[in-house]
Amino acid sequence: MPEVQRKPKITASRKLLLKSLMLAKAKECWEQEHEEREAEKRRYLAERIPTLQTRGLSLSALQDLCRELHAKVEVVDEERYDIEAKCLHNTREIKDLKLKVLDLRGKFKRPPLRRVRVSADAMLRALLGSKHKVSMDLRANLKSVKKEDTEKERPVEVGDWRKNVEAMSGMEGRKKMFDAAKSPTSQ
Repeated sequence: MPEVQRKPKITASRKLLLKSLMLAKAKECWEQEHEEREAEKRRYLAERIPTLQTRGLSLSALQDLCRELHAKVEVVDEERYDIEAKCLHNTREIKDLKLKVLDLRGKFKRPPLRRVRVSADAMLRALLGSKHKVSMDLRANLKSVKKEDTEKERPVEVGDWRKNVEAMSGMEGRKKMFDAAKSPTSQ
């Protein structure tokens, strides 16, 4: 059965038109929501902050009004400070709880370990505690090596390589190499 090409349910132009209509509707809803928020903000401020009538007030009345406003500002600052302190306390508590959760899961960040030099005696003392009384001398079990043995293994002396290159250069050097190659086979 040959495969039949299916036609898309929506044409590309129709799809583009619907997309543009959806974007226009979303923009309209967003603007309306923004206006509602602004209106709510204005209403709240009008309710909380009455308009000041300073015309026709005497000096003492203006001073009383200033004192009253300063008292309100102090109250608001105290509330703001209390709210900030609560917020800081909550963020610290959240951070501590997150660390506890990570510790319980076992996915905490491991600190980098330092290399510590410990002798065998100290290691045994740490493992066995007070039971360990014998001191281990690990070097006593090592095999002693004489200096003469090491010198016999290395009889070849390293010389100046430039002298060797100069001696082997030219036809004489090639003749020496040819003679040297011949002599071990003849013996």
